[in-house]
Amino acid sequence: MKQTIPLVDIEPLIKGDAAGLRAVAAEIGQACRGVGFFYIVNHGVEPALIDETFAQSHAFFALPLANKRALAIEKVGGNRGYTGLLHEALDPMRGADMKEAFNVGLDLRADDPEIMAGARFRSLNAWPRDPRFKRAILAYFDACLALGAQLHRAFAIDLGLNADFFADKFTRPMATLRLLHYPAAGEAPGAAIGAGEHTDYGNLTLLATDGAAGLEVRTRAGEWIAAPVISGAFIVNIGDCLMRWTNDIYVSTPHRVVSRSGLERYSIAFFLDPDPDALVAAIPGCVAAGQSPRYAPIRAADHLTARLDASKPRAKEGS
Repeated sequence: MKQTIPLVDIEPLIKGDAAGLRAVAAEIGQACRGVGFFYIVNHGVEPALIDETFAQSHAFFALPLANKRALAIEKVGGNRGYTGLLHEALDPMRGADMKEAFNVGLDLRADDPEIMAGARFRSLNAWPRDPRFKRAILAYFDACLALGAQLHRAFAIDLGLNADFFADKFTRPMATLRLLHYPAAGEAPGAAIGAGEHTDYGNLTLLATDGAAGLEVRTRAGEWIAAPVISGAFIVNIGDCLMRWTNDIYVSTPHRVVSRSGLERYSIAFFLDPDPDALVAAIPGCVAAGQSPRYAPIRAADHLTARLDASKPRAKEGS
């Protein structure tokens, strides 16, 4: 029987329904141990906010190329700003990715102590001129951050931990919101490969998509399965950091974006990494009696640095 990506109604988690919370956590945990991907519905993020964020994404990518390049990652730094078509190659063996993207991180002030100190993974965001873009993007960022915190409560419960186990490890997280645009397949050579095969680096990814399909997931059996579009749902996947934290109990699954319909596609990915100083050490309950953890403890910033270095010449993640 062909494996599918499960769908989880997380309303009890969002509403704090104790009676349904453990059942939701168990469903999520089963998905994390299996395919590593799951859909969530009744997640609490307002449809109007999602629609407005997509509208602002459309407006940004419709700008003249010169306007977008003025905000290029190479100029802005810190993995913030715009990256153009064929700029990244998540799977170099398959060629460059036919996508463009715009990245936003935790929005800090210029006088923030970590900005002043030049801390790793702390940078200022860059914004286009239209103030509606910044308002929508930051509101969506905050909504995803809150939803990510709720999902970590479910992870903790499933893993036999206190529900707040992860809370103090995500106070100023290394989170990235990425707007993505994949042109229609006929617009340029090689457009079928929107994003090459890769895993994500952090704890989890929240993905919102438009009506065009394209995401494909590789199961543990090595089979590629399509992730169909489900209106109003987020697609959630586990990243390398949480896989390490759980001693490989949860799985970070390879995935890719392939345009088979020939349609233009937009998506919004929220990548949630822990605070830079959070210690990622194997959760004791995830290590079998008499066994040693598969990984040594590591600071989250060092883990992300190692993953980025190991991926070179590959570029940043994208879904």
